[in-house]
Amino acid sequence: MGPKNSKKKRRKKKEQKRQNKIQNQLKNEKSMLDKELRLLILGTGDSGKSTFVKQMQILFKNGFSKVEIQLYRDTIRRNLVSHTLKLIKAVEDFNLNLSRENTKLAQDFLLIEDEESKLELTEKKKNQIIQLWSDKAMKHVFERRSEFQIPDSAASFLDQVEEISSTGYVPTKDHILGCRIPTTGVKEVTFSTDDFTWRIIDVGGQRSERRKWIHHFENISILIYVVALSEYNLKLFEEQNINRMIESLKLFKQIVTNEYFVQKDCMLLFNKMDLFEEKLKTIDLEVCFSNYTGSNNVDEAVEFISEKFLDSVENKYRNIHIFRSTGTDTSRIQKIFEEIKSSVLEGLQNDLD
Repeated sequence: MGPKNSKKKRRKKKEQKRQNKIQNQLKNEKSMLDKELRLLILGTGDSGKSTFVKQMQILFKNGFSKVEIQLYRDTIRRNLVSHTLKLIKAVEDFNLNLSRENTKLAQDFLLIEDEESKLELTEKKKNQIIQLWSDKAMKHVFERRSEFQIPDSAASFLDQVEEISSTGYVPTKDHILGCRIPTTGVKEVTFSTDDFTWRIIDVGGQRSERRKWIHHFENISILIYVVALSEYNLKLFEEQNINRMIESLKLFKQIVTNEYFVQKDCMLLFNKMDLFEEKLKTIDLEVCFSNYTGSNNVDEAVEFISEKFLDSVENKYRNIHIFRSTGTDTSRIQKIFEEIKSSVLEGLQNDLD
């Protein structure tokens, strides 16, 4: 074993020993024994908050219950219909042409209203989706998905429409992580690690949902704020003249200056890194930040965005931890949670000292 590996092993052992000491001290402190560690996860709509919560269930709760799996199955099927509608509309917006037969089929499909009650995946819709997805124009418009709003997982769903529509279909982990359910109200996941109970609280990120946030601000152990980096060129669902990254930046400033959080550590999760890196190859960051003069190098771009968010923090001595993540990468999310856990435990230890 080389000297570098030996040093790395010693550092890891030292860090583990330090964490064990903190945990033992906390366990011996009566006031901590009954303490529930509450992690509030915030961000704008479609930032990836709910995917993070799903990952916590996968990592610490052995996945999903039968009832949850059934709900995800129904949602994935509705997602299929919704994705098809978005692609047809994008074909029209980009002035592309479907085949003559598929043009008529698309017109019929567009009669479906994009609301939950009309998005059921019937046998007729399944066959229509298969035929439409085989059209070159539909494939081409999906390749331009960075220019409009559709999940990256849409292609995977569309490629597997036969399986997803089958009677015995059971969603895979990847399908569940990729399905889209706008969070309304509050979603909570509770689990235990190292003799501590953790409660992850996810509240809706759409503008109409944010008024509910204040009710969950008290007694929070740590704040996790999720930013979808890949949305720097997209507009809000609710207001098409507002850039989604700018909206996220403004919201972050409002949150970190809120009286409940001014003394709290904050975990800033830069999400959808894989999509961000890919998009930078064709769309300059300058479309969002006019004063950006750097290259399309992902590290340079992330550094610039990091400075924008950190500049929002009035207390310059406050701990803001920045992580890069891809929400569907379970192993990466696990590593991030371990770092979050370490920070929370250290904060509790400081409170005891």
